[in-house]
Order: sequence, then C-alpha cells, then structure tokens
Amino acid sequence: MRFRKPLSLMIVVLLVAGVAGVAGAVALKLGAPGVNMTKSAKAFLSTLSKDEKAVAVMGFADERRVGWHFIPKRKRKGLQLRNMNEAQRKAAHKLLADCLSEAGYDRSLQIMNLEQILHKQQGGKTRPWNRDYLKYYWTVFGEPKEKGQWGLSIEGHHLSLNFVVKDGQVTSHTPNFFASNPATVKTDYGVGAKKGTRVLRDIEVLGFELVNSLDADQAKIAVLAKKAPREIRTPGSAQPPQTAAEGLPASKMTAAQTAKLQKLIKAYSLSMAKKISDTQLAEIKAAGFGKVHFAWAGARKEGIGHYYRVQGPTFLIEFVNTQPDGDGNPANHVHAVWRSMKGDFGLEL
Repeated sequence: MRFRKPLSLMIVVLLVAGVAGVAGAVALKLGAPGVNMTKSAKAFLSTLSKDEKAVAVMGFADERRVGWHFIPKRKRKGLQLRNMNEAQRKAAHKLLADCLSEAGYDRSLQIMNLEQILHKQQGGKTRPWNRDYLKYYWTVFGEPKEKGQWGLSIEGHHLSLNFVVKDGQVTSHTPNFFASNPATVKTDYGVGAKKGTRVLRDIEVLGFELVNSLDADQAKIAVLAKKAPREIRTPGSAQPPQTAAEGLPASKMTAAQTAKLQKLIKAYSLSMAKKISDTQLAEIKAAGFGKVHFAWAGARKEGIGHYYRVQGPTFLIEFVNTQPDGDGNPANHVHAVWRSMKGDFGLEL
C-alpha cells in the first residue's frame, strides 16, 4: 500500500503526543471514501476496551447524533483524544484522514493546534472548557460494516465533522464546520502555529475578491447590510435555515465573477475526500449554477467585521469574521460552515 506524505509533520506530532507512525497511517485514498472510512472505523473500534466502546459508540437513532456545536464545552459526546492511548490515537487519526482530503486533514490538525495559542492567551489558566489540542472527540453511531448504515462525528472547539455511510457510500457529510482563532496568527507564542499562519485564508480572501469585483448595481443586490451579523445563523441546529437564497445570483454575474464564485465554493469542497467533493460540485452544477446566490454584509476590507453567504438549491455556505482574537485584534476570528439544503445528517427535509 502506498502512503502519502503529511503536510505538517510537526502538527501531527503535537496532536498525537508522540505517537509514532501516524503520518504513515494516513493512506492514499485508492477506494471510495465510504469504504475506507468503514474499514478505519472498524479498526479504530477494535483498539477500544468494552468501557471505551460504551463511550465512543452510540445507536444510529440516538438523538445525540444530530447534536453538534463548535463552541468550547466542558464535555462532549464520544471518546476524547486525550483519553486514548497511542495506538487508539493513531487509528482515530487514520479515520479522520479517510474522511477528508490531504488539505482538509491538515486544516483540521491546524485548527486543533490553535488551542495551544488560545491556552497561552488566557495565561495558561485552567477553565471548565480548557483550551486543549487533544480535547477532540470521536463518536461512531451504529455498526460500521460493508452493508448497512452508520454515522460518525469528530468534534471539538472550532471543528465539527459529521458523516453518514450507507453500504460503503458516504450519503451525508454535513454539517461540516471549520473555524480559526486567531484567523491570522499575529504573534509567535512559542507553541502552536507560527506568526503569519492563516488557516482559512483561501475562503476569506476569495470572498473579499468577489465582493470587491461587483459594480454598484450588483452590490445593491449582493450587500444585505452595512453591519455583519455576529454569528452564522442557527448554529448547533439539526437542520439549516430554510429561508430563500438572498443576494446576487450567479446568472447576473460576469464570467470572471462566476469563475471566482466557483473557485470560492471549490475551496470549501476541497476539504472533503475527492469523491465527496466531486459529488458536491456535480450536484451544484446539476441544480443549475445560475441559481447560486452570493450575499455579503459588513465591511469589504480586512480588520472590520464581515460576513458572506453562498446558497444554492442543494447547499448553504456561511462565513463570518466579526469577533476579536484572544489578544483583542478586531475581526480576527473566523467561523465557516457547509450545510445541505436537502437535509443535514442524512435526514431529508
């Protein structure tokens, strides 16, 4: 079997706290993501004791499957990475890697790693929701097997990934949420990411480029408000808001603007394993790309609160950057989510 080279070996080493060979366990995805995920989930569960399985495994119909959030919490569902041994962490990371592309896996590790900076910013003090780069939880819903349906949640502060696999095929991958605080690391802290690191740079910069390419008439349609909302809509809800798409439709954009919008959507989609991403983009095209709307609120330059929404018949993207980082730098704290307008968690609306 071939193995792919990790993008950020230092991040991997930090996150697995010395687990040798995790990078080697991140295999090149030769098969369907659902097949790989099923095999890796079974391998992960095989490393757990009976008591650990009682924490990590829940029924597929358990109501906690649709409970998700990205805020810091004292406790979450599932088995915490910190409470796993080296072999279990290695298997858990293999499962995470099989859900995502190489870029998405690296992005997830960087988000976890930013917890070290947040811990430093709060003076290393202990709180009920400790900033901890190992405080991320793996939960399996149902039994992973070749025939049948099962679910997966990998979640912690600023990261929530939710999947459903049926008969070896990924049938749902939403909500998937990525966030970054600080959005841009402005100081070297001696831990975590280095100064200048910008984990979600692409989705922020492309948003600015698109909104600033609009002419006055287009902006009147696209810009919903002078002030950005503080947060994405209905965070933690089992299903996305079912309001009609707002803003400027792709059908009223120039060719260059349409290409920019496509690039922005793809920047989100590329965090997922390739076949998941390909399916996402094919569904958007089949539903009619001209029906995709782009909406903006807030400032059109960095350092001041801003928000955008991209919505089509099959999907919803929301991005917000209004909160300060831990050092008080304004609008340096990004939240971004991809949801299914057909129904999150594999539940059709």
